[in-house]
Amino acid sequence: MIRTVENPNITVEEVLPLYEAVGWTNYTQKPEMLEAAYKNSLHIIEAFNDEGKLVGILRAVGDGASILFIQDILVYPEYQHQGIGTKLLQMTLEKYKNVYQIQLATDDSTKTFSFYESNGFTSLTSLNCVSFIYTGKR
Repeated sequence: MIRTVENPNITVEEVLPLYEAVGWTNYTQKPEMLEAAYKNSLHIIEAFNDEGKLVGILRAVGDGASILFIQDILVYPEYQHQGIGTKLLQMTLEKYKNVYQIQLATDDSTKTFSFYESNGFTSLTSLNCVSFIYTGKR
């Protein structure tokens, strides 16, 4: 049975192994950025297994009224395909059901398309929209 906790007091030491397990090196190479990101997030939900081990997390940013951006949704590889990511996502969508726009950005793979479409998301390209990202020097 998966237990969830909303907006926990979380430390970077607790979540860093999860980011490492899924290969998100942008965060693992900059733990101070990850710590600041969590501190400034609007919404966080953690998922724990029966033994109390962190197995998944969802982090969202935004204003909670006009925009919510699902920034991170991660589940340890050995716990994927068990409905944990869907549970975290659906809890978030329910909590913020009155928000005008709920968005996310992800890799262009069949696996991610299938997951997000099964959870009610639509590709921006299918709506004749495009999104942009700033990739200038940092």
